Amino acid sequence: MIVSIHQPQYLPWLGYFDKIAKSNIFVFLDDVQYKKNEWQNRNKIKNAQGWQWLTVPVSYKFGQCISKVLINNAVKWRKKHLTAMTTNYNKARYFDEYGDFFQDLYNQDWEYLAELNIYIIKYLVKVLDIKTNLVRASEFKLEGRGTTHLVNICKKLGADTYLSGIGGRDYLELKEFEKEKIKVIFQDFQHPVYAQTYENNIGFQLHMSIVDLLFNCGKDSLVILREGKL
Repeated sequence: MIVSIHQPQYLPWLGYFDKIAKSNIFVFLDDVQYKKNEWQNRNKIKNAQGWQWLTVPVSYKFGQCISKVLINNAVKWRKKHLTAMTTNYNKARYFDEYGDFFQDLYNQDWEYLAELNIYIIKYLVKVLDIKTNLVRASEFKLEGRGTTHLVNICKKLGADTYLSGIGGRDYLELKEFEKEKIKVIFQDFQHPVYAQTYENNIGFQLHMSIVDLLFNCGKDSLVILREGKL
């Protein structure tokens, strides 16, 4: 059984969903320290100039666990994000099919960043027709840090294989997995090229949020996503 583990991100990019799709169980790593200026509270969408950030403002203390990070709702971010999506994707082929979800999403009050991110990811996994089981690390209340924590999660789930992002080569202690007879494989995602809005003006933009693929390609998104190689 293949398990992959990753922090819950905001509107993740294609590679994040490739990782989910290639796993039997995907674990939201919500019980580790929040990292500022990474992907947990922001991502990119395409616009007429190239791309732009969509950033969820947060209030947090250094060292705080991801699951405890609060959204700073004193900043009017929800209207801004919905306006950006609508402005930049209203002419995309499948915007009308999926746009209502985001309309409803940004009309809701959100208190915790992890809750927002996981809610969005679960919806996207469903519409992409990915069958992977999704769980939260915080549900297990396991001890350990770094690689030890990842190994403990894999053991809890009965994994024989751990699928790591390519960056894991730089920090994983592979001997800890070997000790538990858990095979480690590394994701090798090859970014597909697909029809995008504004393509005639500014060309294809890599590493956008998955919503870029979804709004442009609809039900074909998973097939396109799987053009990446493990």
